[in-house]
Amino acid sequence: MDCLMLDHMVLAAGLVLLSAAYHGPGAAQHRQPSVLLPEAEPAEATGGAHHGDVAAAPPDYTAADPAECGWHGFPGALDAHPEHLPQCLPHAADELPDLAGLLHLAADRRRNTFWIKTSLSSGCQQLTWCSSQLPTMAWGIPSTASLARFCQKLNRLKTLEEPTMETSLRRNLTTLDLTLQGVGGMVGLGLYILTGTVAKWMAGPGVLVSFSVAAVASLLTALCYAEFVVHVPCRGSSYLFTYVFTGELWAFLVGWIVLIQCLIGGAAMARVWSSYLDVIFSHRIRSFTEAHVGIWQVPFLAQYPDFLAAAIILLFLAFVSCGGRVSSWVNNIFSTISLVVILFIIILGFVLARPHNWSAEEGGFAPFGFSGIMTGAATCFYAFAGFGDIAASSVEVRNPKRTVPMALAISVGVVAGAYILVSTVLTLLVPWHSLDPDSALADAFLQQGHSWAAFIVVAGAICAVITLLLNILLFLPRMVCAMSADGLFFQVFAPKHPRNQVPVVSTLVFGFLMAFLALLLDLQALVRFLSIGIMLELTVLTTSIIALRFRESPPSSSQSSGSPVGTEQASAPEPGQLRPALRPYLRFLSGCRPGAAVAWALGVLVASAVTLDCVLVFGDTALHLPPGGYTLLLLLSSATFLLSLLILGAHQQQRRQDTFQVPMVPLTPALSILLNIFLMLHLSYVAWLGLSIWLLIGLVVYFGYGIRHSKENQQERPRLMATHSNLEEMVPALQPSSQALAQEPGRREEPTSP
Repeated sequence: MDCLMLDHMVLAAGLVLLSAAYHGPGAAQHRQPSVLLPEAEPAEATGGAHHGDVAAAPPDYTAADPAECGWHGFPGALDAHPEHLPQCLPHAADELPDLAGLLHLAADRRRNTFWIKTSLSSGCQQLTWCSSQLPTMAWGIPSTASLARFCQKLNRLKTLEEPTMETSLRRNLTTLDLTLQGVGGMVGLGLYILTGTVAKWMAGPGVLVSFSVAAVASLLTALCYAEFVVHVPCRGSSYLFTYVFTGELWAFLVGWIVLIQCLIGGAAMARVWSSYLDVIFSHRIRSFTEAHVGIWQVPFLAQYPDFLAAAIILLFLAFVSCGGRVSSWVNNIFSTISLVVILFIIILGFVLARPHNWSAEEGGFAPFGFSGIMTGAATCFYAFAGFGDIAASSVEVRNPKRTVPMALAISVGVVAGAYILVSTVLTLLVPWHSLDPDSALADAFLQQGHSWAAFIVVAGAICAVITLLLNILLFLPRMVCAMSADGLFFQVFAPKHPRNQVPVVSTLVFGFLMAFLALLLDLQALVRFLSIGIMLELTVLTTSIIALRFRESPPSSSQSSGSPVGTEQASAPEPGQLRPALRPYLRFLSGCRPGAAVAWALGVLVASAVTLDCVLVFGDTALHLPPGGYTLLLLLSSATFLLSLLILGAHQQQRRQDTFQVPMVPLTPALSILLNIFLMLHLSYVAWLGLSIWLLIGLVVYFGYGIRHSKENQQERPRLMATHSNLEEMVPALQPSSQALAQEPGRREEPTSP
């Protein structure tokens, strides 16, 4: 073999090793070299003038064009012509997949000839030079390797440290405690504001159907959420779960969405409290403010600044900044009060109900049609978002595998029943078109002449909002602090107070921002943006459940090597592989590496779900499809969705006995994805526009700051530097050996024949 060809392969193989070292262990473990090292040929056959073991002197490439010279003279040529670096490095990167492992093959098949050892030494020198030039590829033409490395950066997973995996808290919470926390987290804004808003502007008396559809979507999502909660034995949120199981970019976007949802939700809750307090004083607060400040007629802004709502947030902010917390027994007390008030509303409401309010004279049961009911269901989804509060207390549960999913299902069911009954009573008390959406329940009893009942409703609303607002002000700064500690957000928000461990900067900054939103924005404008973010966030988590189920899980620490479960999992097929019983029927999938077909099928599943929902929602309205085209697109998207679902089901899943797993995967999360996207498409374009702008701002923050300062990125740099140092140590290790061979008796260096 010619020296130039060997240099070419050695250099390319070294670049593969550099890329694998940069990407981390196992990045190239499935790659197989497609070119074998041939046997050495005689000098006469190769046309070279090698006599015995004498090496030919390499030509001087320093004055040549790097694009025309071989890899033997690559470093010297680019030193003379650095402007050709962007054109040459992509050529090397394109060789990486096919020439991986050749350096080891060359070492295994080395011969006691001087020219091979000289070429290995020269190749290692070139590897050292190329490793130092790899960072300069950023300003050149992006190659396949650089794009792959960039994608791997976006999908880096967070490694939970050992202290995070343990908890010193006592595991004394029962299913009842966790259920009451879930109920307390869900009963509040949805009951006291969304019922009136959806009934007045979106669905009419059909609001009870809207709550029913939203409850089904929430239950499917809550089951998927429960698997994450049980799987990670620490206090967590959607941001942490996404970072551990999905990837860095997705985790940042989820955290970014949760950030704006907490700001809007806290501002809306403060305005609800202000509105219900105003009812007690017969709207004197609003009248006084409008008389002295005036009435604003600006889109998305309130008619008057709500100083009371801003003051409420600032009051709670002072409590939280001093280290105040809400204990579980306080949550249980307020949750019990809320349930008692709900029961009072239902009983008295049915006593005072007038079925005539559902008649055609008042607009009928569904005055806004099916589309209005689905729009109401999408808006009502936020009413069930409080089940995430259960995740914060999961580490204090005695048996998380059983308690967490049961508490989630019971709390969603109880709250759904309460919402359906209360919305039924509300639309039977007074006509839906005469409701005051800012304080619907209290106003309904006032219209019936029962002011004492309105005071009880106001007391229930205040108790429900207190815990919700405090929990938001406690959760939001800590999530921002966690993102800053991970390097994805600005470090100024990371420090905590040394005494009470409160992230003071993030608490004050986002607390004042929440108060500013409550002061200026209209409550109905805030409600528009509540559901779309939380639905997108939970849809990402639901999609991650499918990817997690077909991924090989690390062995559980609770299982010993001789346990029956461990033995069963060791003998089971690898997750992501085609089921053995189906391999004869699906031969076209048997050649895929584990996980490849699953990844493609999951992408097709999400894309077909989006297409199917778009056809259902916009097919006969915005798209103006003819009947034939509408039916064809509906059949094609449905068939694609079902086919991708069948392909996913044909692959082996991971089975764990030590934790809770969602039943009927991939069917359950697939239905959740389909229903969530269907509801999201019914939201207004204003909500989509606001979400898009917020996500674009988040992408600027991530690519401008987070991707470079990420903690996981900082941990990758030592591995790359260690690989560079090892390559530099290889050159002097090979060089003396070649020089010793050249100095042996009977060996001499002869010039190359022309």
